[in-house]
Amino acid sequence: MIARTFRDRVVAPSLLAADFSKIGSEVSRAIHAGADWLHLDVMDGHFVDNISFGPAMVKTVHECNDIFLDVHLMISKPDHYLERFIAAGSDLISVHVEADHDVAETLKRIRRAGLLAGLVLNPATPLSAAEPYLRDIDLLLCMTVVPGFGGQAFMPEVLEKISHAVTLREKYGASFHIEVDGGIHAQTAKLCYTAGANVMVAGSSTFQAIDMSAAIHSIRNP
Repeated sequence: MIARTFRDRVVAPSLLAADFSKIGSEVSRAIHAGADWLHLDVMDGHFVDNISFGPAMVKTVHECNDIFLDVHLMISKPDHYLERFIAAGSDLISVHVEADHDVAETLKRIRRAGLLAGLVLNPATPLSAAEPYLRDIDLLLCMTVVPGFGGQAFMPEVLEKISHAVTLREKYGASFHIEVDGGIHAQTAKLCYTAGANVMVAGSSTFQAIDMSAAIHSIRNP
């Protein structure tokens, strides 16, 4: 599915919560359950204290299923590995403003490759760190947990950042999505929609739900 506009609600199950022993069928299950995008968290063990997977996993998912791939690079040097994730079949690549790279140049490279470009803020990082780049992105990801591990509790203090991002989007005449990731389920999704986010990344609340279709529906329509 192509990316929708920021006025539409998008649910993006996080592959990190899937059963890695049967990735292909897990992704198919998410698609049949109503997922709009699939979120892939790439962790290098340096930028965050965990290791997940690399471009080979992105390529595997891309080749075995047809779904929009929202790739989140939680890595120290996203510019160094960028071409590998582009070639792997990503549709949208998000990079952290806190990582060690020329943020503006990395975003330009993503867009020059024909992909959508996202920028990520950790909970403790102020929105002002992203403001210089808001005209150059397709998505702003506001982390609602400290990145690195799934299953953490939602941090409600990030809601103010989301609301401020909406104000700045209007100020600059921009059209980027606002995505949230961490502790998202029906109750927290409602808070995030109200604040102005439209893309919900949900891991354990989708892949580990008894009824994944019902879970996705409840996140989209809390």
